Amino acid sequence: MRLKKFFTLGAITLTMSALMSSASLAQASKEYSVSTVLGNTYPWGQTAEKWAELVTERSEGRIMLKVYPNAQLVSGDQTKEFSAMRSGLIDMAVGSTINWSPQVPEVNLFSLPFLMPDNAAVDAITQGEVGQMVFDAIAKRGVVPLAWGENGFREISNSKHAITKPEDLRGLKIRVVGSPLFLDTFNALGANPTQMSWADALPALTTGAVDGQENPLSVFSAARADRASQKHLTLWHYMNDPLIFGVSERVWKTFSTEDQELLKQAAYDAGQWGIQKSRTDLESTLADIRERGVEVTELTAEQHKAFVDATQSVYDKWTSRIGKELVEKAQKAIEER
Repeated sequence: MRLKKFFTLGAITLTMSALMSSASLAQASKEYSVSTVLGNTYPWGQTAEKWAELVTERSEGRIMLKVYPNAQLVSGDQTKEFSAMRSGLIDMAVGSTINWSPQVPEVNLFSLPFLMPDNAAVDAITQGEVGQMVFDAIAKRGVVPLAWGENGFREISNSKHAITKPEDLRGLKIRVVGSPLFLDTFNALGANPTQMSWADALPALTTGAVDGQENPLSVFSAARADRASQKHLTLWHYMNDPLIFGVSERVWKTFSTEDQELLKQAAYDAGQWGIQKSRTDLESTLADIRERGVEVTELTAEQHKAFVDATQSVYDKWTSRIGKELVEKAQKAIEER
């Protein structure tokens, strides 16, 4: 009788051990979706992959991040990424402030034309009080921001002629993302802005349905925009495109404090890796673009000022929408950099 009881207890112990092992295995294979607009042929996608790599490594495989590029989790509509993450349809994202601006007005700060003249100005905003204010605005809307990344300064190209003054943009059809602020900026410059996704942009440029586009050099180069009739490129640094590592608040609450810290630190490290890559690769990227026969124009200080002056009306309209205090603090931070 005692022997039978011993074997019964042993069987129960083995069963419980098996169940515990299964639970541990399930936890180890837990996978979360990460949305990005661009894939790993671009620095943006590479930054997201870096985050996934660091999280997997540091959690010893307990937390797995699967990157879904090309905004495929929102059927290609990149402006819906934030809403999908807020509702829990997407777990995480490495997203652009441009694409999140329809749901978070404060991030339109980064789309104000010619606000940030250089990398030091970008850092003055993102790494200080203003950056925290932007993060607070995002957090209030159901997404937990973890760290900053960078897509780089956006330059302009077209198939018609070199752009050196606002008048050169008059009548040009320029592809822009789905942001009202972008429409106002290019309308102020006399262009004809046309909203479309990046997936639709290259075919439209190739056929001549649109004349030009604006994007960081890394995107221009990796997408081979020169093959889409983009033979004239102007370096005007009219805005920078920061990236933000975000997690759905619903998903964030399911993580332990320790795992939250792990995700946050990995995001910061991946962001710093991506920022350095974005900035240090510029010279070689620009050299490659020139070798492909693209005419590259660099504006003089006087030419640059003409574009700044031509877009002041955008500030008059958008400062109140973004938040006067936020805009003024950003301007002050840049002045004091």
